Amino acid sequence: MVSKLSSSEIIHFLLILIAILIPARVLGEVCRRYKLPAIIGEIFAGIIIGPTLLGAFFPGLFKNLFLAAPQAYGAFDGIANIGIILLMFIAGFEVDLKQIRQNGKQALAISLTGIIFPFAIGSISVWFLYNSHFANSASNQLTTSLFFGTALSITALSVIAKILLDLDLLKTKIGNIVLTAAMVDDFLGWILFSIIIKMMNAGKENTSFWSIIVVVLFAAFMLTGGRWIIHRLLEFAGKSQKIGHVFTVAVCLCFIGAVITEYLGVRGIFGAFLVGIAIGDSEYFTAKHKDILHQFTINVLAPLFFASVGLRLDFIANFNLEVVVIILVISCLAKLIGAGIGGVASGMSKNESIAVAFGMNARGSQEIVLGLIALQAKIITEPVFEGLVVMTVVTMVISGPIMKYYFLKEQKESGAKIAYLKPVEV
Repeated sequence: MVSKLSSSEIIHFLLILIAILIPARVLGEVCRRYKLPAIIGEIFAGIIIGPTLLGAFFPGLFKNLFLAAPQAYGAFDGIANIGIILLMFIAGFEVDLKQIRQNGKQALAISLTGIIFPFAIGSISVWFLYNSHFANSASNQLTTSLFFGTALSITALSVIAKILLDLDLLKTKIGNIVLTAAMVDDFLGWILFSIIIKMMNAGKENTSFWSIIVVVLFAAFMLTGGRWIIHRLLEFAGKSQKIGHVFTVAVCLCFIGAVITEYLGVRGIFGAFLVGIAIGDSEYFTAKHKDILHQFTINVLAPLFFASVGLRLDFIANFNLEVVVIILVISCLAKLIGAGIGGVASGMSKNESIAVAFGMNARGSQEIVLGLIALQAKIITEPVFEGLVVMTVVTMVISGPIMKYYFLKEQKESGAKIAYLKPVEV
């Protein structure tokens, strides 16, 4: 017989949702008001109501709310996971394959150096510092090193898009190049991470080189034949002229993609991300569909997930300043050097290259998701995860102002106005 929540457990479940969603949304809006990403406030809300503060000062209240009914918290955890799956589905919408093909050499140069340098520097640094700062009995030196290289390679596409929008640079040539480079970073970073997850499972199950190939082939299929199939399904659903039909098909496809990659040994969020890319440019999944899904996910489901990050850890008890500083320095230097070199190599001026480098240095929800997956898989320890959270928040805060400063400096020194792109028919 399938067990179900009792009346008291349903009350507990609803109280958990209320206790998490309200402070997460309030603090998220406070951050937005001061031009900061909402994710900062959402994570901080989790820290306030989690073991770090509420659990420390009011342990009885914390225990009664979050620990007294395990099934109720399990139900909340399921909702939070749906939130992050849909968030990565939405992130896939921002990867415009046509734009990636159009922008050519400049975006590719920035993207490749912005991946290669962080991956190499991050992996090598953690390899040499593994025994002193990153050792984890449940994982091995190679897996942890490769994870860090990958985590430091990924750029927060949504954060960069927001920065460029705030600076009125989103539709300029340089903004177009930066956004395209970030798209390539995101996509290649998730491919790398899926391979690392398979490597991590190699000692636990019958995982082989061929299973890794299957994951890569699935990704290739989703961007080719899979896109055609998805478009036809959305076209069929759209014949009824009812927005709910297309919306339902798209979300179901998202969950199917998540199931497939989870079955292949990679987290379901990667499958959701791939389906998002495949659906993103479909004429049948319109801006209205995207906006409905975006608003519900960003304002209701995603805050539950990011607040739950703070619920999982005692940030004071596990905080290690040395580890935080090491992660912050390595991540910033690696990304700034890599993206900066790519900017110069692609023909940008010094100021433009520095601005682009700081834009590409912005991290966001993807790093938090990757870090949490790695923590749950015991690739990294709790102090290391907290270091990744701090690094994400710091880079989100500093990237916009510094990027703006160097773009304005370039305008002042060159005396040239910013060139805006004309619409291109494809």
